[in-house]
Amino acid sequence: MTARLALFDLDNTLLGGDSDHAWGEFLISQDLVDETSHRATNDRFYQQYLDGELDIDAYVRFTVSPILGYSGEQRAALHADFMNEVIEPMILKKGRALVEQHQSHGDVCVIITATNSFITAPIAKSLGIETLLATDLEIVNDRITGKINGVPCYQDGKVKKLSDWLGEIRASTKNLRMESATFYTDSINDLALMEVVAEPVAVDPDSSLERVAMTKQWQIISLR
Repeated sequence: MTARLALFDLDNTLLGGDSDHAWGEFLISQDLVDETSHRATNDRFYQQYLDGELDIDAYVRFTVSPILGYSGEQRAALHADFMNEVIEPMILKKGRALVEQHQSHGDVCVIITATNSFITAPIAKSLGIETLLATDLEIVNDRITGKINGVPCYQDGKVKKLSDWLGEIRASTKNLRMESATFYTDSINDLALMEVVAEPVAVDPDSSLERVAMTKQWQIISLR
């Protein structure tokens, strides 16, 4: 029997907000960046993402630039505060329940997100999801460089990252297939992946995705 894949976008899907944007606000609250300039740039990048026009390389550099000199231990300590103060309250109860429902059915749950792995790995752990496909960061001598390692997990890159991961694990006990997967997302940026899975589900979708979902008669749900 073939195992089923349950794929989850993270921001504004399982979370009642955007973890990447929230990280920028958290840095402001910690007095690690200039409030006015950082908020303006953070908001501008977020709007570009909503418009499907994000320069993800530039955004990643901006997102992690305040912590480039941090060691892994220092990054972990800062992120622990971010989790406690910002992310845990942002995790949707219905999102947790949906993940647990799929797990109870024996489905293999995967978070697939454009947000970088530094921000998202602890969130995936909190949600009880072992497999995270995210935009990976280049790390040299325990320091983040500000560059992306490999393919960004964004737009068509999500399909590429998922395909590569499935190829890596295909020799294992589970014969997982993208074509039989369910995928939950809020964003038009994920259209490429929605079009290749068996069951695309629009979750509290943005206006562009809502129009596509209605045209294609995809399921639309709310976790809010």
